[in-house]
Amino acid sequence: MTVKVKVGGHLSIRGGYFGAAKAALQLGAGAFQYFPKNPRSLTVKPFDPRDAEQCRMLCQKHDLASIAHTPYPSNLAIGKDADEDAYNRVVASLRNDLEIAEACGSIGIVVHFGTFKSGNPLQGYQNIIQCINDVLSGWRGSAKLLIENQAGDHGDMGMTIEELVQIRNLCRDSERIGFCLDTCHAFGAGMWQGEGDESFTVKAKELQFWDGLCAVHLNDSRYPVLSRKDRHARVGQGHIGEAGFRWLLQIDAIRKSPLIFESETGEDGTYREDMERVRRWAEA
Repeated sequence: MTVKVKVGGHLSIRGGYFGAAKAALQLGAGAFQYFPKNPRSLTVKPFDPRDAEQCRMLCQKHDLASIAHTPYPSNLAIGKDADEDAYNRVVASLRNDLEIAEACGSIGIVVHFGTFKSGNPLQGYQNIIQCINDVLSGWRGSAKLLIENQAGDHGDMGMTIEELVQIRNLCRDSERIGFCLDTCHAFGAGMWQGEGDESFTVKAKELQFWDGLCAVHLNDSRYPVLSRKDRHARVGQGHIGEAGFRWLLQIDAIRKSPLIFESETGEDGTYREDMERVRRWAEA
């Protein structure tokens, strides 16, 4: 039996979480992503539980998947010893995002791997583990923390499958941690080199990366493979191209994950055209 892909895009919460879910349904999407709060701030947000509950109920009724994307200043690699106040703000913000995602019935919160430029990279990895442990301390919700791979434009960290898997394995609550694969980032970093890259699928299986995959950012790349550039293009319109995505969509773990666009929309201001394109490729 062929799995029908759940595909959609990043949507605004201008009309609340419930409004974003309704917008996704109106578009005919099977999934959507949203910012739980201001994407440029780590300020903890008091949210309307009724709005979140309505979002959760609507998604449940229509089998609509959602994920929350944490604010951009969220940096898992920030050191507690280096700047305790900044570290505490990140931890509190991420815990707030988890609570919002849980209330909305979302799969989890996507957070970039993290950047650390001041010294031994091992310290950066230790910081990430400590930060994730503190965020998940006492957490009993079903929403997960989803680590996203990076393109390499801000440093060397988070560019390989090995790093993502090892961080998850070394954290205290590994079962509450998943992965969000960004195809543009993976292509830019060389983690996945496009159509026919069997070494990527073999490594992902051997390291059990697929077991932790919870979401995919389905973005094409404006730059060639190994560019270390994080510049998204619409699917099929960049250097990954239609052939690359058709190949990727044959992987079971990819097909079973919510597929989210973070690129520009079509001429009608929506992701309808891109959704139809991906569904067609997935069914071929």
